[in-house]
Amino acid sequence: MPIAVGVTVRKLREKIYADTRHFDLNVGDEVIVETEHGIEAGLVCEKEKNIVVENGKTFFSKIVREITDEDRERLLDNLRRSRKAFAIVIDKVREHDIDLKLTSVRYIFDRSKLFVYYTSESRVDFRELIKDLGHILKTRIQMVQIGVRDESKMIGGLGTCGRTLCCRNFLGDFNSVTIDMAKEQDLSLNTSKLSGLCGRLMCCIAYENDYYKLIKDDLPRIGSIIHTPSGDAKFAAADCIKLMITADFGNDKFEKFDMETIKKLNQGVKR
Repeated sequence: MPIAVGVTVRKLREKIYADTRHFDLNVGDEVIVETEHGIEAGLVCEKEKNIVVENGKTFFSKIVREITDEDRERLLDNLRRSRKAFAIVIDKVREHDIDLKLTSVRYIFDRSKLFVYYTSESRVDFRELIKDLGHILKTRIQMVQIGVRDESKMIGGLGTCGRTLCCRNFLGDFNSVTIDMAKEQDLSLNTSKLSGLCGRLMCCIAYENDYYKLIKDDLPRIGSIIHTPSGDAKFAAADCIKLMITADFGNDKFEKFDMETIKKLNQGVKR
């Protein structure tokens, strides 16, 4: 049972587990790691733990060394080569008239393989493309189809909040985000305002959803008649940040009350 650390590799930040061997590593350390694809550069993202190797698995990644200044020079050279390869791949995609959108082209550390990331709405036959690219670039080519959320994660950008996209900055995996979460938080159901650069619902909608569900759990449903210190009224709105509710007494008369007070007065009233 090897002791391994979690390591993110390549631009998509794919996480693998690698045997630490004799190295004493911490989260944030840059390393060179031997993977099933070849020698790659990575970043330690998870502290060491015992890993059970699955039955039938013939390869387990290993830490080769901590990154050196010479390695960083090679990484810069790989980046320059990747940019040149990107232009070549685009030309060949157009030449073969293939319906795909190229996202990123990235050499692994030892340049024994070139990863080509793309998005497409249909199945793509790229066998002839791979033959051409392999002949020109003199390396193995691996085409990787990704989703639009992964595309935004790779390219990056700024969200409507003005900050770097969460997927680019810190999110490891994508969680499900639904329109019901927006409804739970009383957000405007304008999809153009709720969508991120990827065109999907913004990941941040899910961040506070559990909080809103917890706060609203004991509240009656919006529109129902509730008991208040000022008498019965219609439940008009809930402010889960200020923990206040708004009651409608009719004739344009509204009052705000502390949420805990309303919960106590309306125990047993179904939401």
